Amino acid sequence: METGKASKTALGVAIRRAAHQLMDLPPVLDDPIAVRLIGSGYRGKIGRASHPVGRDFRAFMAVRSRYVEDQLAAAVHEGVAQYVVLGAGLDTFAYRNPYPSLRVFEVDFPATQEWKRAMLAEADIALPAELTFVPLDFERHTLAEGLAEAGFDSSAPTFFGWLGVVPYLTLTAFRATLDFIAQMPSGTAVSFDYALAPETLSEVGRTAFDALSGRVAAAGEPFQLFFTPQTMESELRRAGFQRLEQLDSEQLNELYFKERADGLKLSPVKLGMLTTAWV
Repeated sequence: METGKASKTALGVAIRRAAHQLMDLPPVLDDPIAVRLIGSGYRGKIGRASHPVGRDFRAFMAVRSRYVEDQLAAAVHEGVAQYVVLGAGLDTFAYRNPYPSLRVFEVDFPATQEWKRAMLAEADIALPAELTFVPLDFERHTLAEGLAEAGFDSSAPTFFGWLGVVPYLTLTAFRATLDFIAQMPSGTAVSFDYALAPETLSEVGRTAFDALSGRVAAAGEPFQLFFTPQTMESELRRAGFQRLEQLDSEQLNELYFKERADGLKLSPVKLGMLTTAWV
């Protein structure tokens, strides 16, 4: 992402989440805030999310958020009271948070957060008392420094959500974030998605990947980082996580799209993997 500019891909994700609310019933992710947030100015773009490839992206954007929020629910049940949304973009969880005791920290580039706050104000969406924005310029401050300045308690177990970010990072930046989370207290966990190495994809998957890669590069946010399930497991073990799970499209379909009347599900294209790792 260009320094000083809001994320263009974050808007695309939000539009697909909003489209999911309007086109897929029942929604896998119940997120009425998404429709309000994008506003009437962007609703004309929702139609683009309805064609076959767009439908696949729509399903993936919805299910990855649902998966993270399910993992968060389990963490809250175990007593976790802090949730850090890394690269929050236009994520809406904090504005429909069902857990009164859960404090939410949204971490993102300052320009993206300013843009989001303007959209929230325009949509008349109130800022919850439990929400703290953490505008972080990663060239000047570390994640630890930014969170500390925001009142984050590093001695308490915490859940981290990290969606739509890892493919855009360098390996050094990815490892630095993992290392920070892994040194947190027992009970801490992180859920995120990652892109599969292009050379491991099928011909159809590679075609879809190349098209998406070209679009995000044109938006100034090129993909940089890819893994296989084996290399991702090695990274998580290296960082010191004690337990992990990884889910592919088939497993996600079984969990979240089984026996839907509308046939909505993830295609074999393999847009990404979802993983959770526990300290």
